[in-house]
Amino acid sequence: MIRTHIPGFPRMGAQRELKAALESHWRGESTIDALEATGRELRRRHWALQHDSGLDFVTVGDFAFYDHMLNHIQMFGCEPARFALSATSADLTRSFALARGIQAGKHDENGCACAPAGDGQPALEMTKWFDTNYHYLVPEFGRDTTFRLHAQRLLSEVAEATALGHRAKAVLVGPLSFLWLGKSKDAGFDRLELLDTLLPLYQVLLNRLHEAGVRWVQMDEPILGLDLPDSWRKAFERAYRQFERAGASILLATYFSPLEDNLRLACGLPVAGLHIDAVRAAHEVADVLDRLPPQRTLSIGILDGRNIWRADLERALAVLRPALEQRQDLWVSTSCSLLHVPMSLSDDAALDAELASWLAGAREKLTELHVLKCALSEGDDAVRFELDEARTAQAARAVSPRVRNAAVAARIEALPADADERRSAFFHRQIRQRARLNLPAFPTTTIGSFPQTREIRAARAAFKRGELDAEAYRAQMRSEIEQVVRTQERIGLDVLVHGEAERNDMVEYFGEQLSGFAFTANGWVQSYGSRCVKPPVLFGDVSRPAPMTVDWTTYAQGLTDRPMKGMLTGPITILQWSFVRDDQPRSATALQIALAIRDEVVDLERAGIAIIQIDEPAIREGLPLRRVAWHDYLRWAARAFRISASGVRDDTQIHTHMCYSEFNDILPDIAAMDADVITIETSRSNMELLDGFGHFAYPNEIGPGVYDIHSPRVPPVDDMVRLMDKAAAVIPADRLWVNPDCGLKTRGWPETTAALENMVEAARQLRAARG
Repeated sequence: MIRTHIPGFPRMGAQRELKAALESHWRGESTIDALEATGRELRRRHWALQHDSGLDFVTVGDFAFYDHMLNHIQMFGCEPARFALSATSADLTRSFALARGIQAGKHDENGCACAPAGDGQPALEMTKWFDTNYHYLVPEFGRDTTFRLHAQRLLSEVAEATALGHRAKAVLVGPLSFLWLGKSKDAGFDRLELLDTLLPLYQVLLNRLHEAGVRWVQMDEPILGLDLPDSWRKAFERAYRQFERAGASILLATYFSPLEDNLRLACGLPVAGLHIDAVRAAHEVADVLDRLPPQRTLSIGILDGRNIWRADLERALAVLRPALEQRQDLWVSTSCSLLHVPMSLSDDAALDAELASWLAGAREKLTELHVLKCALSEGDDAVRFELDEARTAQAARAVSPRVRNAAVAARIEALPADADERRSAFFHRQIRQRARLNLPAFPTTTIGSFPQTREIRAARAAFKRGELDAEAYRAQMRSEIEQVVRTQERIGLDVLVHGEAERNDMVEYFGEQLSGFAFTANGWVQSYGSRCVKPPVLFGDVSRPAPMTVDWTTYAQGLTDRPMKGMLTGPITILQWSFVRDDQPRSATALQIALAIRDEVVDLERAGIAIIQIDEPAIREGLPLRRVAWHDYLRWAARAFRISASGVRDDTQIHTHMCYSEFNDILPDIAAMDADVITIETSRSNMELLDGFGHFAYPNEIGPGVYDIHSPRVPPVDDMVRLMDKAAAVIPADRLWVNPDCGLKTRGWPETTAALENMVEAARQLRAARG
């Protein structure tokens, strides 16, 4: 029997309807009931797409108003006690308090008293979902953590799907992955100790889903693709033995990584079926077929759920046909949830016909699944047109002159061996930079962007539509830049930025000016909450035809005597946050991008810019999930950054920024990037991320973020001073900078100025306390 399904589907809607509904609600312009109605309509549409595409199941439980891990925190009743959330508040009100924090002295921004007035709490910590650009909210676990089942939302969604005539497959994050992806808040506490109290709730939930008519439950355990301690590996057997008598059949799902040493474990667990990622781990399909008991269902994730290139259907069938000969119950799927790709690309107005023919969004991948199912069950002739069309697109892309650039290849061939080295060691550079910049102790700065107001977005959109000419657009952006510069001067910041009013996205902006990139009109992908990004399509060799930021940055520098940072996005982040070509190694593409950014760095220095920031928030995100592959990735990734940064004099200060990542296990490689100053996210972790930098004796300067920009909460001065005092306990004070966690693009002006004023005052107090 051939069946098709998907592990998950995009949530935002074809026109980002969920984003609009969320932000309207957060502004107090619409009710929770209106938000819930938007959610119901989106689920109805998305299930209809899955059903109409011929899938045997629609996936239920993958929808979230903010984040699926946050859904599980609420479903299992482990909201942290520090939020003091009222049980009488709507679950979405409580959810948004966890995700966005609670401002001191207020209730919540929608008027619901989810915490006593006067209490303020930072939001839950946020970090990357494995090696994707999706951010999840991190559960907090401690010795006093208790669980209670609150499954009504999931069960209601199952009822919705059933009432619409769909066969529902529910999806849950498995108990081991849920605990592993959380964070222990008590020293010495192993969150695995909570497993035995959590398992009975999963058992009850499985039974309730079965009673609701659900025959299959997809249990996501992606941590089976990680290097696990023996205690966690052994816990899988104990956990899934408890589920043997559950009414619903369990499809254990892994993705993002090969199973490797966990393959025997995964195949031996007492579940009804196993889903594997046959894109990231194609070499393991044969082993899984051999080891998985014959009565078990095998789901092969043969289509890439992480990238947008049209599938080679003949290659996919070459994998699936031998599997079908060995397995009576074979399911065909995408490698992982389609959360990570745009809704559709087939009719995107910004793509030319040739390029569009190479691509597949979520809707197109549903069609590809249907073609594969028909070919397997009815023969190739049943879908001959579709197979021929896919073959033609593959061949056309392989020989297209748009893909290769001889000049780029020649430059890389001639690259000197020392192209990734600064002229002097950091100690000597630091002396020259301090003499040139003359900054105070605890220098203050921001990460780069300032609020993108409606007026800015409207002007940029009008310019793109041709309704605003280039001169008028330039004048409006210059006016915005001047406002940002004057505001920073008034607040008292030491190192300024121009605010990035002209930039839509930190990757898209640069990709639009580099060769080898294409852009969609509506290829949005969720990053976190209501935040969506539109990743570039990196289809060919990369070069920089002309300067990209020099005019804006030099204009801003001309408005002030204070140092103005040039703001660039680094090669690894551009690589990670794009849909990257799959016809050459990622390391080769990264090197091409690095040389393009190097050209911009050199031009900024020539224009008199003394500080240049090359952001690399995605360096940790790109790390392979298996430790055995780390060394090779970190070697070429760090080299790409150094190549981008090493064309300048010693007295030019290179900054980099990284956010929402655990760095402790790769600190030698972070140090090998040799940035003069690194700014990192630390406020949500209460500076815990900085401990590793202290133990490692990180040699260069550091700006630990003192407040969380993803929350509207304005932290008081005392909070920031306390965090910096903690930082000074592990990093010499003369090497510390004071800055927010990340860019301020998504914040409003009132909270931005209030928070920065507090930050500058905190720096003044720190200087005074240390003489």
